[in-house]
Amino acid sequence: MSEAEGFFLYDLRVEVVAGERPMVCGHRAGDFFTLAGEMLHLPPGQGFPLYPLAALLPLLPARQRETAPADWMSTDHEVACPDPHCGARFRISRTGRRWFRHAEVSAVPLAPAR
Repeated sequence: MSEAEGFFLYDLRVEVVAGERPMVCGHRAGDFFTLAGEMLHLPPGQGFPLYPLAALLPLLPARQRETAPADWMSTDHEVACPDPHCGARFRISRTGRRWFRHAEVSAVPLAPAR
């Protein structure tokens, strides 16, 4: 498992946390989804509102990668709902770490090592 052959990504859990104001976007405290590699999973029978999901999606690949300890991606675990009238927050937790081989996730060959 050398870095020349692949990379690690963190698995994530994104959970709805109640804020100080009422939630208005259709999610409930405790709702969640997980991200394992590139696969997003919802529990059976649970949905997740589209607009908060769209706002969270750009943050997730960055949170999956190793970051410096002082980087805000390493320290800020909660994100506010993008609806200014909604009091929900989303806690993004790293739950595991998995190895990906480049050849298994890309059709572009790696350049030969120098």
